[in-house]
Amino acid sequence: MFRPETDWLARWAHYTPSRLVLRDHGRGVEWTYRDAHLRANELAHFLRSKHGIRRGDRIATISRNRSELFFLFFACIKLGAVLVPLNFRLTRAELDPLIADADPSLVFVEDDRGVTHSDENSGAAEQNDSLEDSSATWVAIDTLTEFLIGPIGSPASSSDLQTRNRPDEAPANENDLVMILYTSGTTGVPKGAMITHRMLFWNSVNTGLRLDLSSRDHTQSYAPLFHTGGWNVLFTPFLHHGASHTVLDGFDADFLLQLIEEERSTLLFGVPTMLKMMTESERFGRTDLSSLRYAIVGGAPMPLDLIDVWHDRGVPIRQGYGLTEVGPNCFSLHEDDAKRKAGSIGFPNFYIDARVVGEDGATLGHDEPGELWLRSPVVTPGYWNKPEETAAACTDGWFHTGDIVRQDADGFFYVVDRKKNMFISGGENVYPAEVEAALATHPNVAEAAVIGVADDRWGEVGLAFIVASGNPPSEEELRSHCNERLARYKIPKSFRFLDSLPRNDAGKVDRMSLVLEVNNQEDEP
Repeated sequence: MFRPETDWLARWAHYTPSRLVLRDHGRGVEWTYRDAHLRANELAHFLRSKHGIRRGDRIATISRNRSELFFLFFACIKLGAVLVPLNFRLTRAELDPLIADADPSLVFVEDDRGVTHSDENSGAAEQNDSLEDSSATWVAIDTLTEFLIGPIGSPASSSDLQTRNRPDEAPANENDLVMILYTSGTTGVPKGAMITHRMLFWNSVNTGLRLDLSSRDHTQSYAPLFHTGGWNVLFTPFLHHGASHTVLDGFDADFLLQLIEEERSTLLFGVPTMLKMMTESERFGRTDLSSLRYAIVGGAPMPLDLIDVWHDRGVPIRQGYGLTEVGPNCFSLHEDDAKRKAGSIGFPNFYIDARVVGEDGATLGHDEPGELWLRSPVVTPGYWNKPEETAAACTDGWFHTGDIVRQDADGFFYVVDRKKNMFISGGENVYPAEVEAALATHPNVAEAAVIGVADDRWGEVGLAFIVASGNPPSEEELRSHCNERLARYKIPKSFRFLDSLPRNDAGKVDRMSLVLEVNNQEDEP
């Protein structure tokens, strides 16, 4: 029986040993596929012999982006272990339940200086002592650095390295776990989405077919590695196709533009906010972007004027849609339709079936908003240690995304809003994303976010948070603007002005922070 290969690094080390796979720009170090494969073997041997790591064991990380995380990923694949990247920005109270849930054998953490790199992470230095009460062994991630840049032995030992460091068990099965990724957890405790080798393979196939990936592709990796975007939008598909990445510890618009030109990058991935920041950089107009085949955008619809700016620079925009539990590369909108179908996520990728479903489970017709259900080999087998939540998320193999979408007569899909963001005002469904889009067309509104708040008469009404551009508009002006574009029940009852909207690490608006702010103000005497 055919068993699909799961150690893609080993295969490319054999096929193209001298080709670049990873570059650490901060350290000035880079690795070929052969070099990375041998070093990952040594690291796997260390994890097995020193710490007793075996198939199925979990290895957690609490760290900013750094090359050690990628090599841990390579080593976990060789051992059949499961990588659990955790958000290093979380507080002690937030990390405790995740550590308890994942029950890792090892936890690799940055030293205090690295973890407390900025004020926003100031709580992380207190985490280590409290969390070390778990059964896991805690290790400074710096102990892995020698495996990245130290000697790896003479060429004569290469054959030995490739054999003695492989696990004793049978090769990994496509249904074996390779990673657990905790969802953002905007309500309650985050759930650990189980990621299998099968999911990585089919996500890579879908991505390669829609983005025309090849071994000649190169990009930069700066999306946080506790999100699926950091691993699976481009990194694992690139690894599967023998392509290469440069590791960065975060997003910097000026520096990224510099690297795109220097490294002749072929693809760019980001959310609209990031691409807007790049256009505002003084480097944007003079940077050579001719190597970019296109920019892949997700997380939110790309404004038309921003699409025009990038198109004018010769960089087509590819918009898409995905989620941790499926793919994440589920939909893609070709650049030819970027303006004609503005706001659309396009069509499902090759090996993904999609339905728009009503409350009764029936498939809806064109332009009828309903929940998006997906069926594919890229669907997660479920949530770690949560059988009830797993059962509730799927019906006959169809995963319930929680996103409200519509499909137009041409077959193009549009995200209306998150199902959980919807609120009911006077018996009518209100989707905040629709209201936000209307507010954003006002010339003096830079950004808008809408949430539902309790109301004695209507049950819930809209509260809009506004970031002004130029002279702040009055509430009356905003209501008049909405009145021309929205039904009356959709118009926010009240408005608040902020200097900026709170965002999570994926660059999306942190609605829970807005809800908590409202609740805290209501609780004040």
